[in-house]
Amino acid sequence: MGDPKKQRKKYETPRFPWQTDILEAELKLLGQYGLRNKREMWRHRTMLSNFRGTARSLLGMPAEEQKQLLDRLHRLGILPETAALDDVLDLSLEDILERRLQTLVFRKGLAKSIHQARQLITHGHVAIEGRRVFSPSYLVLRDEEAKISYAPTSSLSNPNHPLRESVGVVAETKSEAVEGAEEEKS
Repeated sequence: MGDPKKQRKKYETPRFPWQTDILEAELKLLGQYGLRNKREMWRHRTMLSNFRGTARSLLGMPAEEQKQLLDRLHRLGILPETAALDDVLDLSLEDILERRLQTLVFRKGLAKSIHQARQLITHGHVAIEGRRVFSPSYLVLRDEEAKISYAPTSSLSNPNHPLRESVGVVAETKSEAVEGAEEEKS
């Protein structure tokens, strides 16, 4: 059973932690997704490994049992609704990291940077359906994604707040840059 005061380890460390290419790839992901430490990344990698292991064990099973895993991954927004079990085996760590609240707050334009998104979440300025969420690593469900906003009791809920005005300018320049890149491709 275990001691209720001591939590279990929720991650597995790399087998060869001192390989240069692994260290560089991990460091790149840490910066890109604003993770606090490698433990956060390892936790999501272990989650991905569990999804893949479950998919491998379900390959020979009937479609009803496979549907449970696919429905869960669809609800999390990791896979589209038309996905097959083979798509679970093709998932990458970035697919899961993109579903974190921290990443979605930044992508939605509520923060200037991925690091500021983390700060806003931990300080209680971000809410989902009016309910504050304090965990940047919260995996946002597909249904909740559109309901991410500033907390109603937060000072940032005022549209004239200086941070919101500067974030709005950054969001506009991001969208202009994306439109400019699309026009160059055409």
